[in-house]
Amino acid sequence: MNPHSSAFGTRIPAYLDRLAQALDRRLPAVDQDPARLHQAMRYACDGGKRLRALLVYAAGESLGLPAERLDAPACAVELIHAYSLVHDDLPAMDDDDLRRGRPTVHKAYDEATAILVGDGLQTLAFAVLADEPALEPAQRLRMLSILARASGSLGMVGGQAVDIASEGRRISLEELQSLHARKTGALILSALQLAAAAADAAADVERRLETYGRHIGLAFQIQDDVLDETATTEVLGKTAGKDLAQHKSTYPSLLGLDTARQRAASLFEEARAVVAALPGGAAPLRWLADHIEGRGH
Repeated sequence: MNPHSSAFGTRIPAYLDRLAQALDRRLPAVDQDPARLHQAMRYACDGGKRLRALLVYAAGESLGLPAERLDAPACAVELIHAYSLVHDDLPAMDDDDLRRGRPTVHKAYDEATAILVGDGLQTLAFAVLADEPALEPAQRLRMLSILARASGSLGMVGGQAVDIASEGRRISLEELQSLHARKTGALILSALQLAAAAADAAADVERRLETYGRHIGLAFQIQDDVLDETATTEVLGKTAGKDLAQHKSTYPSLLGLDTARQRAASLFEEARAVVAALPGGAAPLRWLADHIEGRGH
């Protein structure tokens, strides 16, 4: 753990509480018609690591922004992430029954509701950014563009399409990295870009944040592949061993477990180094890299 960045860790509970309250204000009330859909939307947003939102807050704090300027982008990126998980778990996709240690949305409700939950969360994410009074109009427009690119066919959705098409066949390491740069990495990268947009950051600062985001996104995915093979369902909160069962190419299958772990460690170190050169040293982002590197689920 970086001794110079540990103070951010003490603020994590406050940021998580802030995010929970911000989401609560923006999600439709459970008794608002159609009530069952709105209840399911809230169910989908409950729990999780909140990594993408924490990246927004950590980057924003590193750039000297007040938290109220970060609430909307933090909520938006979490709403997109939640929608992606709901759709990813559907029988037509990964067909999973467990997410965050409890039944997936299509199991807790039904498949049609799960599809509509994803649709509702996705569109709400863009409304949250468009309607945020703490941001300037130009900042809102830029954030909408950032999140749309990260979420669409050239980003997360495209990555999911390639992932489905890759099941049952061995792909190269370069193809795997391209797949995950879209499926997982694009939304993680967008969290850094959203914070930069909120700060009107200089081009060189934005480039360093983007490099950090790309390194963290790839390292996170390598970790996920390793944990899918080595951790239990109880620890993960989702079904372990899914990648092997679906005959997917993973970093451990292409590199071996030890080399995959070493590659992730190298990426975390590179991420810390690139933001350490920012004014103030970006201690929150370095702490978060340490925190993610040490995760067990």
